[in-house]
Amino acid sequence: MAIFPGPVVNPATERGFARPVRVTGPEGPWDEVREAVRVHGSVVVYAQLDDWLPDDLDAPWLRPVLGRDHARFAAMTHQQIRSRFVASRLLLKHVACAVIEASPQSVELAYKPGGRPYLRGLDQIDISLSHTETLLLVGLTRRGWIGVDAELSDRPMLGLGTENQVCTPHERHALAQIAEERRNGALVRLWTLKEAYSKAIGQGMRFRFTEFGFGPEDRTVQVLRPDGARGTGAEWTFHTCIVDRRYTVSVALFDAGFGDTDDTAAATMLDAGLVAALAEPPAPQTPTRGAP
Repeated sequence: MAIFPGPVVNPATERGFARPVRVTGPEGPWDEVREAVRVHGSVVVYAQLDDWLPDDLDAPWLRPVLGRDHARFAAMTHQQIRSRFVASRLLLKHVACAVIEASPQSVELAYKPGGRPYLRGLDQIDISLSHTETLLLVGLTRRGWIGVDAELSDRPMLGLGTENQVCTPHERHALAQIAEERRNGALVRLWTLKEAYSKAIGQGMRFRFTEFGFGPEDRTVQVLRPDGARGTGAEWTFHTCIVDRRYTVSVALFDAGFGDTDDTAAATMLDAGLVAALAEPPAPQTPTRGAP
């Protein structure tokens, strides 16, 4: 069930966000994911943790699939963190590789300052990742930048000081006008919108949430300045929906205006030499004289 749809450059984008695709494992449904990207230019995919959690977290096949992430994973000691890390990266890589028609072993995840993931060597595709409780969420677009975020819809936020920490003066005033029984849900929605937007611009929590805002119940969703003045234009699309009747999911999409293409296959987007380099496993390092 979609709620609070935002303005869009292309109405098809909103329709794509309104129905996130449930992916229950490596078997897909990948045709549905690819079709969403072909028609709408973007897709939001969700899964449950157990759908993507391997039976054996130390299985040898995980190393080539995780790539450089495997060293980071191997250093983790907390079982829940290890589980979420593996499951979320497997989902993210399978979604991306289904769209670009490549194997998960052949594509490397990298991270920008602040931890934002991207596909090394595939600038035409932008990705975003979120997880909360047992929900895994992935956003992918070929239009520009995307950010996604999810939170339990009934997570208690109201009256805990959250409003002062994350809301602008305009938002606090607007929240006060909402019926009390709906106010917490509106605050959860604001939180996910802010997370999604900050992820899309690559700032994460470094961009103070009190420096920008949204209308708590606006159907025309746009970024607002602290005083409520308009802060962004029609190049930004925002959308919020409910997933599995438990989670509030928000998406922020920046349309870079580069036009559109149906071609997202790695082998045709990239030159053959770069494809071969990405697919080739890294050569073993030869210790230098005197190295420990």
